[in-house]
Amino acid sequence: MRQPVTTIDIRRDLVGLLPRLRRFAMTLAGDAAAADDLVQAVCQRAVAKSHQWKGEGRLESWVYTLARQQWHDDGRKRKARPASKGNVTDIRDAVRDRAATADTDAIHQMIAEMPEGISSVFLLVNEGHTYQEAADIMGIPASSVPAQLAAARLHFASLADNYPHRY
Repeated sequence: MRQPVTTIDIRRDLVGLLPRLRRFAMTLAGDAAAADDLVQAVCQRAVAKSHQWKGEGRLESWVYTLARQQWHDDGRKRKARPASKGNVTDIRDAVRDRAATADTDAIHQMIAEMPEGISSVFLLVNEGHTYQEAADIMGIPASSVPAQLAAARLHFASLADNYPHRY
C-alpha cells in the first residue's frame, strides 16, 4: 500500500514539475509574466492544500487541476476590475500584439493564437496525459477532448504557411 505524500514530498515534487507546470500555465495565460504569477500561486495553493493529496493518481494531474482552478478564480477577479479605455484586458490580445511586432518563437506564437482551452488540452495530451486525465484536469467531458485536439490540429494546419519550414 502506498504511503500518503507529505508536505515535504509535495514541495520536492513541485520543483520537478515546474517546467511542465509553466508550459501548462502559458497555455492558460498566454503570457510569460502572467504564467509565472500563476505558477507561483499554484505552488502556494498546492503546499497549502497538500493534506488533500492522497498519493493516488498523478501529482502532476492534481497540480494542473489546481492551476486551472486558480486561473478560473483569478479570471473572476480580472473581470470584476473595470477596464480602462485603451488598455488591453485580454492577455492573449497582448501576446498577439507583441508577437506581431517582435521576433518571437513561432511555436509560442502559434499556441498564443489558439482559441482558449484548446492549447491546454493539446499540451496535456502531448505530454502524455490520457484523454480522460486531460478532461478531468480541464473540467470538461472526455468526449470533447478529441474535438479540441482536432481543432488544435486544424489551427496548426491553417498557420503552417505563415511560418518558415525547417528541415
